[in-house]
Parts: sequence; structure tokens; C-alpha cells
Amino acid sequence: MESTQPTATDRALVAAGQRLTVKVPGTSANLGPGYDSLGLALSIYDTLTVETLSTGELEFELSGEGADSLPRDASHLVVRAIDLALDRLGFRHSGLKITADNVNPHGRGLGSSASAVVAAVTAANALVPAASRQDRDWILQLTSEMEGHPDNVAPAIFGGLALSWQDSEQYSSTHAEVAAAVIPVVAIPDYELSTETARGLLPASVGHHAAAMNSGRAALLIHALTADPTLLLPGTEDYLHQSYRAQAMRPSADLIAALRTAGHAAVVSGAGPTVMVLANGADEAATTAEFIETFTAVNTPDVGWRVMTLAVDDQGARVEVHRR
Repeated sequence: MESTQPTATDRALVAAGQRLTVKVPGTSANLGPGYDSLGLALSIYDTLTVETLSTGELEFELSGEGADSLPRDASHLVVRAIDLALDRLGFRHSGLKITADNVNPHGRGLGSSASAVVAAVTAANALVPAASRQDRDWILQLTSEMEGHPDNVAPAIFGGLALSWQDSEQYSSTHAEVAAAVIPVVAIPDYELSTETARGLLPASVGHHAAAMNSGRAALLIHALTADPTLLLPGTEDYLHQSYRAQAMRPSADLIAALRTAGHAAVVSGAGPTVMVLANGADEAATTAEFIETFTAVNTPDVGWRVMTLAVDDQGARVEVHRR
């Protein structure tokens, strides 16, 4: 029996000569107790410019993070995501020129791969005719499918604090406005840790007591982030994953322990090894940055740290269409 599925050549071509830029925030997932469910959009941005060609060629310019190691051909995650998104929308392209400027460091727990797929799928959706475009929930479904979970892609799409969940193969997310006093401070080490390695350290199950304790802290964290930042320290206490992953990122784990002992709401950002503090106000943010610089200089002299005081991004991915 012959297949009725359309082939690639049956799909409509997107118009050549289009040019657009997508700006996507980095993200921090988990935030302590919100394992695989909470994510925060941060003011560290990757930009992706896509131009449709009529030549059948792929041109790829890459600068910034990963410029020395990432491919510049059809195997690149951005190209694969664009092709998949266009295919799902019923389209294909006849050539692309892609320019990527990466600021978000890779393998550090700041959602670099999520930013890439969100940028690519958002771009693809904007390239098709208006009648064929889908909403941001469609982008959430496809990017979550590609990433395997929504905790990083959701804040990258919607901005702010994203609360995400999954029912079978359906991904959902809602987002909340973060209190203005909350200031993320990140300490990015010069070593990487893959998400696969970090996940491999987790036990297959945890006890009921730990699960109940974690549920209470996750609920408290949402209240702390949106209404009462004075509760950020107890709200970021985790019972599910950070202690198991500490062995793979000992300098980060030691820094987190020292920060929390000093009263700062420090967590592992995503799967690590970046450390993030959710500071309550500019004074604590400044104190936190100074503490990190002093502690790491003495205790981890062999690790290079980049300390950045960021903001919560409240817009998520945005598209700029360049008119000719």
C-alpha cells in the first residue's frame, strides 16, 4: 500500500528574500526545589538572524560562545530545528543564511540548547505565511518535544517565571510576574557539566518524606518570587537533586553551601555547574557578588568564575522582521 504522507518536495516553499532576527533570553531551571517544573528567564541573550535564499545553499555565520567548536552545516541544532518546524508547518526552504551571535555559555546550566531551539522554531514560524503561523503554545509543544522537558524552553518563550507540567505527551506552562526586588546573580565557572551526566547521578526514587518536604518548599518559592522575597532562602531549599549532583561539581556545591550559610538564596542553575543567587534587592545583589569573588579567590583558585548581576526578562523570545 502506498504512503499518503507528503514528501519534502510536496511541501510549499517559504518565500525567498525574507530576513528576521530572533532574540531569546537565557534561562535557569529548577531554582532549587522546582525540579523539571520551574524556570526563570534571564537577561542574557542569544540572537539569531535568518534570511531565506533561493539558491539552495546554507550559509552559517557563528560568533561568540561555541564559535570554535560548533558545526556550521545542516547538523547544527538551529538548522535541524528550523527544518523540523517548517516541516510540521507544511513548508520547506530553498536555502538559508543564518547568523548566530551566542552570548549564553554552553554546558553551564543556563539553557543554551533551549535558547537555540526556541530561536529556531520561533524564526521558522515567522517565515511562513501569516495564515499558517501558530501561537506560542505550539512553539512550546515542539521545543519541549525536542528538549525532552519544558522547564527551560517555557521561560525562553514566555519570559518571567514559568511553571510547567506534562500530561502524557502534552506540555503546558503558565507564567507569573516576578517581584521587582528579585535580582539574579550568577557565578559561571570555566568548566562544563552535561545535562545527561547530571541526570545520571540522580536516584531512581526518593522517600515520601523528602518528596513532601520538597513540595512545600516549591510552593513557598513561588510565593517568595512573586510576593515576598524575604522568603527566598527557605523557599530555595531542595531535597530532590542538588545533593546528588554535588560530586560532579564540587567547586559549585561548596560555593552554594557557603552562600546559603551566609544567608543568600543560592541554587544550582539547571543541571549546573553555574551557581545562581536570587537576591532580594540591589544591596544584597552587590553583597552577593562581592562574597562570591572573595570566596572563590581563596577556595577555588584553579577555577575561573564569571560573576554577572542580571535581571529577570519578562518578554521571552521576540522577533524583529527586517523590511526591504
